[in-house]
Amino acid sequence: MVHINGKQEQAAGMLLSEFLNQNGYPPDGIAVECNEAIVPKAQYDSFVLKDGDTVEIVSFVGGG
Repeated sequence: MVHINGKQEQAAGMLLSEFLNQNGYPPDGIAVECNEAIVPKAQYDSFVLKDGDTVEIVSFVGGG
């Protein structure tokens, strides 16, 4: 199980980009942190989520 944004998810072994696509996260306008380290966007297609990972996905919102 992978802990993502406060919920346990069956995502171990999945590429980060696959998880983001399946869950409707836009590729632009988000930042992803895994185990307290930022995951660069260039690594989304090769970054494999592992059992026990803690992931935070943050969306950017514009405003003024």
